[in-house]
Amino acid sequence: MAKGLLMTYVLWAIGGPAGLHHLYLGRDSHALLWMLTLGGGGLGWLWEFWKLPSFVAQANRAQGQRQSSGGGIPPLSPIRFAAQIIVGIYFGLVALISLSFMASFYIVGLPLAVGLGVLLVAAVGNQTSDFKNTLGVAFLTSPVFYGRPIAILPISLAASIAAQKHRRYKASVGSETLGVRLYRLGLAYLAFTGPIAYSALCNTAATLNYVAEILGSFLSWFNFFPLLGHLMESVLLLPYRVWKLLVVDLGFSSGHFQEWEKLYEFVHSFQDEKRQLAYQVLGLLEGATNEEVHQRYRELVKIWHPDHNRQQTEEAQRHFLEIQAAYEVLSQPRKPRGF
Repeated sequence: MAKGLLMTYVLWAIGGPAGLHHLYLGRDSHALLWMLTLGGGGLGWLWEFWKLPSFVAQANRAQGQRQSSGGGIPPLSPIRFAAQIIVGIYFGLVALISLSFMASFYIVGLPLAVGLGVLLVAAVGNQTSDFKNTLGVAFLTSPVFYGRPIAILPISLAASIAAQKHRRYKASVGSETLGVRLYRLGLAYLAFTGPIAYSALCNTAATLNYVAEILGSFLSWFNFFPLLGHLMESVLLLPYRVWKLLVVDLGFSSGHFQEWEKLYEFVHSFQDEKRQLAYQVLGLLEGATNEEVHQRYRELVKIWHPDHNRQQTEEAQRHFLEIQAAYEVLSQPRKPRGF
């Protein structure tokens, strides 16, 4: 049955962020992507208003005969490549928040989550990519940045490059019933939202602190690029702003959801609090020069080096690690307060 443009626009209007129009057109990967990102933060949903006629035409052509995987290589799309990187980072952050307690998380869980995010974008529309090569690159990149949240960025970039290199058209497949498609989408949605929902509802305070720690650590890598840092901060806080607009400003706030409102302030105050603690660890006044920080660091390292304190090894090791962490924080330039 041919797909109608009017019906597509109606579904786009009433359930666009949930991907209803993509489900109607048989674009299941696109529907799942919109379900997990609320229509690309709302921006992707608005942008595709002008793309719906081409989506409908593509869906109607696919009903006759889907393009074979041997029909050439799809053109390179910078927008798809950028979306793969962003969604890969998004999937990685969600995995860090909800699954980092797992053993070997940085070897298995993180690259798998980032790779699946990249592959989801690669499978939007009539294109796809090689599953094994994309995940293989993600798993090979992960050990290089083992144990560091910033690993999300290079893993996503490497996996996106691999996905673009191995891009191809989807092979022709037989039609499936709506029930089978909904069942598959439901399982994928629960696999993504289940762990994060459990963490948010059953361990709210710890999850808040961990989210702030991860976002603060991630954003600190953009200190040298203030404009890019502000952009990333806006993207990461977009879900909060959407929730505040839809829930709080309309009077539907509750005590439980108010706890999540603290996350906004945590992200903004995280860097300042971290620097203040670093000054306390080194015994310096706030605003000390780089030379004073470096000199104090060298003095404390000599005092608390474990080799010089064999009778109190554990205490020396603890102080030594605190000193190194404090020095690393103060060695980075202060992030401008852009808001």
